[in-house]
Amino acid sequence: MKQTINIFWFKRDLRTIDNSALERAVKEKNRLLLIFTFDDALLNDNHYTTRHHNFINESLYDLNLFFKKFGCKVHSFEMNIISLFEELKSKFSIEKVFSHMETGLKMSYDRDLKFKKYCEENNIEWIEDINNGVFRRLQSRENWILNWNNYMKEKIRVFNPKVEDFITLNEKPKFERKIINPKKSKFQCGGSTYALRYLETFLETRINKYQNNISKPELSRINCSRLSPYISWGNLSTRYIWQRAKEKLNHGKSKFQINGFTSRLRWEAHFIQKFEMESDMEFRSVNRGYEKLVKDINKTYIRAWENGETGYPLVDASMKCLIETGYLNFRMRAMLVSFFTHHLWQPWKAGVVFLANNFLDFEPGIHYSQFQMQAGETGINMIRIYNPTKNAKEHDKEGVFIKKWIPELKDIPAPVLFEPWKMSLIDQVAYDCKIGKDYPKPIIDISETYKYAASKLWSFKNNKLVKEESNRILQKHTNTNRQAFDD
Repeated sequence: MKQTINIFWFKRDLRTIDNSALERAVKEKNRLLLIFTFDDALLNDNHYTTRHHNFINESLYDLNLFFKKFGCKVHSFEMNIISLFEELKSKFSIEKVFSHMETGLKMSYDRDLKFKKYCEENNIEWIEDINNGVFRRLQSRENWILNWNNYMKEKIRVFNPKVEDFITLNEKPKFERKIINPKKSKFQCGGSTYALRYLETFLETRINKYQNNISKPELSRINCSRLSPYISWGNLSTRYIWQRAKEKLNHGKSKFQINGFTSRLRWEAHFIQKFEMESDMEFRSVNRGYEKLVKDINKTYIRAWENGETGYPLVDASMKCLIETGYLNFRMRAMLVSFFTHHLWQPWKAGVVFLANNFLDFEPGIHYSQFQMQAGETGINMIRIYNPTKNAKEHDKEGVFIKKWIPELKDIPAPVLFEPWKMSLIDQVAYDCKIGKDYPKPIIDISETYKYAASKLWSFKNNKLVKEESNRILQKHTNTNRQAFDD
């Protein structure tokens, strides 16, 4: 007779701390098998690259260090979830499956729909928990803020398992993927152990200059929390981070800084919720009126933008930094999108996947919502056309960030550094940087492209369909209970 078991399916919740679904699962009478799948939604989707797969591997390795003392591990597989269950079903009787709801791309959503049908057909109960205060099947935002705040205030789930709670596969199953000891990476290392270190150093010291340096490309690397990949892949829950920050606030420390930080946690959830309610923005403009905004693809422009060779130092430094480290602060991310969609006048769809590939913290709900907002195609947000030269002067005054990522410009002093194409030939020789040879000439003139983009985008605001869609979006996504923002 087959042994009856339950299964916990890790997805983007790679943690034991405040993992409500895991806590629920371990309280059941059946022993629990822990699994993760590198399925088609991860391996074949063009949004994900090796840097994401490695971060997941590092997170799984960290999890297994925890589970080792319970004589079990998270089994990792390179196969789709239904094929895996078919194999497991030949050895066990599976009663229940536990996981969190994944708010992700269409591919992962379609996977979950197929798995739901599979569970129904095979008499398996699939129990899903809400993740980070993002709710399924919402039709409006009425009371959303209040509900999110209440979710954040819920008691942190404590995970206290026993050895006998788990089952481990004795025979190595087909397609099981070995979780290797991670080597030192140029990216942030995955796992809750590292996530907690980042959280503690942030709340203890780094937060003191958070609001002052959040927009600065170099100093933000130190003074921002750097928690985004750990939130995206679930090494820490938003609730745990929010409550730890509020504890600091209750002790009278850094009120201005902490309130600024926790408000961004709420906005993060807002954008993910928006994507969850309107997920086809993965494929189209959220405001359907902008589908008629024609932009011809220029492969030369796109290649220059992707390689950090536009001739605008802050744009190029930002892209090179992102490619090398997987991280960029919010303002520089917004500037990259603005430069691509406004100054280069390229369709947002032609750049959205490239940035997803390079953001270690790629989160579909934030990525698509923000990309379209910065592209000026929501109809409800202010049109922001970033001037990279002005931003360099304001946020990288000494050129530290630019010189770090574009060594060809290292000898050029600010403010000449920000517009190197204006240097005389004598200065180019003096600073050992010939424009057009050592560093590219600007591929466009931002004064001209600004005028063109602004004219086009503002004219679209008056389009009948754009206006209709703007009203629809506001009605659907506006938070009605404004008082709850400060709760």
